[in-house]
Amino acid sequence: MATNLALDQDLLERAYRVSGESTKKAAVTRALQEFIARREQRRVAELFGKLDWDTSFDHKAERTRKR
Repeated sequence: MATNLALDQDLLERAYRVSGESTKKAAVTRALQEFIARREQRRVAELFGKLDWDTSFDHKAERTRKR
């Protein structure tokens, strides 16, 4: 999809250089992928301490259980 964006030229140049990508398009694509991955990881991290833990669950026994 073709999209026209007014991007900060300095940020775009920095992203292009530090990404190691061969094109600006590839650098922007990688930046978007990394941004999304970080946000998704943050959501998972926010669950720490909020989930109930089943203390009777034996994860080692589950490794050897036949499915």
